[in-house]
Amino acid sequence: MRVLVVEDDEGIASGLLARLPAHGCAVDAVLSVEAAWSALRVEPFDIVLLDLGLGGADGTELLRRLRSAPQQGLPDPHTPVLIMTARDAVTSRITGLDMGADDYVIKPFDVDELAARMRAARRRFAGRSQSRLRCGPVEIEPAQRTVHREGHPVELSAREFDVLLALAEARPRVLSRAQIEARLYNWDQAVESNAVEVHIHHLRRKLGAELIRTMRGVGYFMPSEGSA
Repeated sequence: MRVLVVEDDEGIASGLLARLPAHGCAVDAVLSVEAAWSALRVEPFDIVLLDLGLGGADGTELLRRLRSAPQQGLPDPHTPVLIMTARDAVTSRITGLDMGADDYVIKPFDVDELAARMRAARRRFAGRSQSRLRCGPVEIEPAQRTVHREGHPVELSAREFDVLLALAEARPRVLSRAQIEARLYNWDQAVESNAVEVHIHHLRRKLGAELIRTMRGVGYFMPSEGSA
């Protein structure tokens, strides 16, 4: 999951940068509304963690811009937004939710609970009620980051799991290598030129050659049920 943290408290931002990767997140952090808006206009993010009490423009300004963005291209106006704030007044919560926020957590918060709320927001965004994903004989459990094939556990590396989850959530859409890389790496991480291809090769070996298909010159996809 690619995450944009919009937070001007260095301690909170660094804590999220350190702890969310354990939940399968590639995390980038910015300090202001303008920096966040610039990031959202050039890269796709799966979710935004937004502080309201920012220096300069209030966090609600970013929410307003995002929800009024054009329907095509970047930024995606439907990107889930989870508000993080010390403002515990009910009116503040109502305002944020009515402006289009998907959820709300009060500082200080538990990072494990935050990660669960993020997964729930992503499920709602995808129109799913269940956490578990089933793709033919393969079952994926995002919360536990486990995979079973025909009922038997399959050990995957962290990166292999992230590639599999990205394709399963997009199914049956095709994802290009660049789109997959955007889900896996933050701004500070170097990307090896053939990393995605290597992960795909390992997934096919462990889970079956037909699970992930290649559309030559375009990218990779997992076919829907019943596809030839």
